Amino acid sequence: MATKGEVGSGLTSSLDALVAELKPRWREFRKSWYLIRTNYTALAGLIMVIVMVAIAILAPVLAPPLPNADPLQIPRDWRFANPIPPGAEGHALGTGNNGIDMYYGLIWGARTTLITSLFVVLTSAIIGVVLGAVAGFYGGRIDELLMRITDIFLSLPALILAMAITAVLTRSLENIMLALIIVWWPAYARLIRGQVLTVRESTYVEAARSIGVKKSRILFRHIVPNSLSPLVVSITLDLGAVCLVAAGLSFIGFGVQSGYAEWGRMVSDGQLWMPPVMTQYNGVYYSAWWTWALPGLFILIFTMGFSLLGDALRDILDPRTRR
Repeated sequence: MATKGEVGSGLTSSLDALVAELKPRWREFRKSWYLIRTNYTALAGLIMVIVMVAIAILAPVLAPPLPNADPLQIPRDWRFANPIPPGAEGHALGTGNNGIDMYYGLIWGARTTLITSLFVVLTSAIIGVVLGAVAGFYGGRIDELLMRITDIFLSLPALILAMAITAVLTRSLENIMLALIIVWWPAYARLIRGQVLTVRESTYVEAARSIGVKKSRILFRHIVPNSLSPLVVSITLDLGAVCLVAAGLSFIGFGVQSGYAEWGRMVSDGQLWMPPVMTQYNGVYYSAWWTWALPGLFILIFTMGFSLLGDALRDILDPRTRR
């Protein structure tokens, strides 16, 4: 049985090993943070992303849903079939078509967009990493089969394929996500395969083979973790791209139903009130610009934030750029 001194010595050595392991990672993090702080476009992108994520997380606090109601269904003020301007009748950002509350829709639309983007991109990345890594590492017939399947999906226009899938299925957010996953995974598979083909020839991989390490362990313990840097950049950029494509599908009628807290659907409903169409409130005629401009602005901020942040990560993770 170990004595107290031996136990204490073991804990001390473990802590020392942990500290030694964390020191270079902390140095790397500080250097990366310095590069972000000194890059104003990257900092702007990071701020946009933080704001959007904060809105999505705090949606139940910022815009409490009605009791026993679907929080993603925008409440309506049935007194107004036509839009009313921001600040009128207790609506901070006005109302849209058929009295939907614009403030509520924009806040909960952030949560809808963030969940959709994260689910689509992460699921696609997992599928792409597994298939691309297996194809690149094992090669031969496995590589040929998986890459020909990937080429079939890549040969089809992504938006047209997503439209076809959502047209066959019912109109819902879940089916939009399914369609986008089918469209998105082939690019990740191609990217990871190329990285694995390069990394598998490294010296440490050969050393692992020489001591009899299992192929699956070499692949997922040594090769894949060292192939993920380009994937991180691609995921960050694609979070904004998925938002744009999902909003586009909803805008052209392949997405969710009217009245749903989704920015693309809100823009589609709001286009009914684009100039020169006019409406009136208290005898004043105006163009209801907020019904389409505000959700469009939120899409722009979300997409631009992740695009700027992705560009910054590409500069940080590329050793040639950091020299």
